[in-house]
Amino acid sequence: MSEANAARSIAFFDVDNTLMRGASLYHLGIGAWRRRLITRRDITSFAWKQARFIAVGENRVHLASVRERALEVVVGHNRAELIDLSREIFDARLIRLLWPETVAVARAHLEAGREVWLVSATAQEVADVIAERLGFTGALGTVLETVEGVFTGRLIDGVCHGDQKAEAARGQAVRSDADLADCWAYSDSHNDIPLLDLVGNPVVVNPDATLQRYAMARHWPIMRLGRGSIAAAARASKKR
Repeated sequence: MSEANAARSIAFFDVDNTLMRGASLYHLGIGAWRRRLITRRDITSFAWKQARFIAVGENRVHLASVRERALEVVVGHNRAELIDLSREIFDARLIRLLWPETVAVARAHLEAGREVWLVSATAQEVADVIAERLGFTGALGTVLETVEGVFTGRLIDGVCHGDQKAEAARGQAVRSDADLADCWAYSDSHNDIPLLDLVGNPVVVNPDATLQRYAMARHWPIMRLGRGSIAAAARASKKR
């Protein structure tokens, strides 16, 4: 690909179980609990759903209930508080859960002159912080309604998930003047098949069973990542 074409392409990355191991919302829940915004019972529920998510992938019912509780938690709080909490949690917890291989691929795209956008069902403010901390181009997330900077508990345009995630990516491609045939997308979940089908270069990362079958039938590249790489990256970081 020529340098000119590369500059007009985007690599889209899902976050949970693709860029990092597990669900970012769970770790935000830990931070919210420590700030006494949610109860110990909420954290127990989040923990069980986090363990199941790591083991078998996304479950729409479980994720919906977690998101509903998260919306209840933020009502009455402002964007600045959520951004502050997100930065705190990224620096304390999420940075240790990043898949080094996926992060390296994202940075290789940046070095090749491509934009790198996160596309996630997590709140826009959370996704923005992750993209900011990693030096990516930007993020597309679920937009929470605010009035005078304070969250109302309602969503704007629903959750950035499934077909809506693909539409968000399509919109960004238009804004960036990028040809989707020259774009990449990375995800672990069959719910992101619309996003993966949208681009010319889909890649699956530790896919769930449904996505694995779909990807193998289409001869898509599959990245297999293990926990050992995260541990090795952590040990290397301590030595520096």
